[in-house]
Amino acid sequence: MKTLARTLCCLVLASLVAGLDSAGAQGQAQRGGPQGGFQRGNRPPRQMRPVIRGTEYAATSMSVFATRAAVQILEAGGNAFDAIVAGHAVLALVDADSNGIGSDAVILLYDAESRRVISVDAEGTAPQLATIDWYNENNNGEIPRSNGLLSATVPGMVDAWYTLLDRWGTMTFEEVLQPAIEVAGEGFPISESFARALGSRKLAQYPSSVKLYNPDTPRKAGEIFRNPDAARTLERLVEAEQAAAGQGRRAALRAARDLFYKGDIAREMATFAEENGGLFRYEDFAEYGVRVEAPISVDYRGYQVYKNPSSNQGPAELFALNILEGYDLAAMGHNSADYVHHLVEAMRRAFRDRAQHVADVDFADVPLHRLTSKDYAATLRGEIDAAAASVSAPSDIADVYESLETTHYSVVDRNGMAVSVTYTLEGGYGSGITVPGAGFLLNNEMGDFNAGPGLTNTRGLIGTEPNLARPEQRMLSSMTPSILAKDGELVAVVGSPGGRTIINTVLQVLLNMIEFDMNVQEAVTAPRLHHQWLPDRIRIESGGVSVATAERLRRLGHTVSVGGSQGIAHSIMIDPETGDRLGAADARNVDAVAVGN
Repeated sequence: MKTLARTLCCLVLASLVAGLDSAGAQGQAQRGGPQGGFQRGNRPPRQMRPVIRGTEYAATSMSVFATRAAVQILEAGGNAFDAIVAGHAVLALVDADSNGIGSDAVILLYDAESRRVISVDAEGTAPQLATIDWYNENNNGEIPRSNGLLSATVPGMVDAWYTLLDRWGTMTFEEVLQPAIEVAGEGFPISESFARALGSRKLAQYPSSVKLYNPDTPRKAGEIFRNPDAARTLERLVEAEQAAAGQGRRAALRAARDLFYKGDIAREMATFAEENGGLFRYEDFAEYGVRVEAPISVDYRGYQVYKNPSSNQGPAELFALNILEGYDLAAMGHNSADYVHHLVEAMRRAFRDRAQHVADVDFADVPLHRLTSKDYAATLRGEIDAAAASVSAPSDIADVYESLETTHYSVVDRNGMAVSVTYTLEGGYGSGITVPGAGFLLNNEMGDFNAGPGLTNTRGLIGTEPNLARPEQRMLSSMTPSILAKDGELVAVVGSPGGRTIINTVLQVLLNMIEFDMNVQEAVTAPRLHHQWLPDRIRIESGGVSVATAERLRRLGHTVSVGGSQGIAHSIMIDPETGDRLGAADARNVDAVAVGN
């Protein structure tokens, strides 16, 4: 039997994507969906992919390689949590500009046995030396927002892998990391987007990254790329697990995790940082831990929408849904001027409240109960004028810059277990710095902290207190996976990359399903728009509205720009009649694949 890496290297990307979308994974194309298709809206103009139907499982991600790895684990008897770890370990290699071993994650999972949704916050924490005073004294008060060791936080990814396997998985690190070890060692054919990204000037600044990625050498799609250092890092985790195998599965998993945070890998990262002007010390890694907690949710027209409660922007989606519940959106019509106007006014207020209040709950008193209450939503709804746009100003609350370089992955298994995960390095190639000999990049998540006290302008910088950099604090993040349920039963898992646009992308996918009776593929494919309080403008995807609609929005007082693309919302829905898993890969990314069986 061929290894995963050899199989992938023998296939041309375009034909592989097409094959998986049609019958390569025994998926069955479906038109229409659980709610009967596009009954109350206009069919989106973007090229429509078929829904992938699986009677046992479905997986969807930004990469054919990662989706294949997840399927390999599911076919071998693993569950959704095993598959997510295997898929991400591969995704960390083939989508290295957006995520990796050095990245962070925000995870929502649905436990079918208890019918509970659980949040896992695997965002990185600031080094203990990363104080506002330190930056004032040593870096003109600025947190580097794009690259370099001062922009990096403690990576949460390996602890997220461990937590998923230990608490809910069934397999070992040895089993789930094998596909990634093969892909890293034997190589994979790079996509066009990967080839372009390898020319990053950020990588060219750091010798360890130049050695691995060689950004000065133009690459072509289909060229084989190998990362033996990453293969060796993964093998070290497996070896640590094997050495502790006699102590039982849980202890063995822990041994692999501790190698990264308390063992030799942690010491290597800390030494590298200290020798090169970074703030990381061994204690930063040794004291890191993911946060497992209850999610927050709101009821929207009988559906329960679940989000992570902590330092990511997820709650803002709930703020907007509460406001919108007071309107008959279906009667307005999908992406009509009335619909867009009211959607934007809800977005505007949700982003304002997010910027003012939301931060790491261990460091800030976030009034989530009030912000997600129906009474508060009614108050905000009363501020909205159906005939005129509100005005955003620098004197109000603004938002921070967040990169678009995130990745999303969803899996639902044969037992109904579901995982929705968003990963990120933050900016493209994160800090730009590859840990020497380890084959992975450090993130640049420090850039998600507020720029500094009182820094607010029309471009979207914010200087409010809750999200200022503090030792061990998690920053306000762009990651926001979602789970939709009804009466305790799973309905859909939704997520997207896209920085600040993520909340509005996910919000609209959910509204498309609930308000406009779209099936999962139609909901993902439909054109989207974005407004984030400041800058005070609506950005609408190409073809998203008619010329007449855009003009009416301008007459209402909105600044409107049309063009470009927004998000990549890979999602899975459960057919309420058959229980089948319906997977959708977003056509905005040609490398994305949904698989069902």
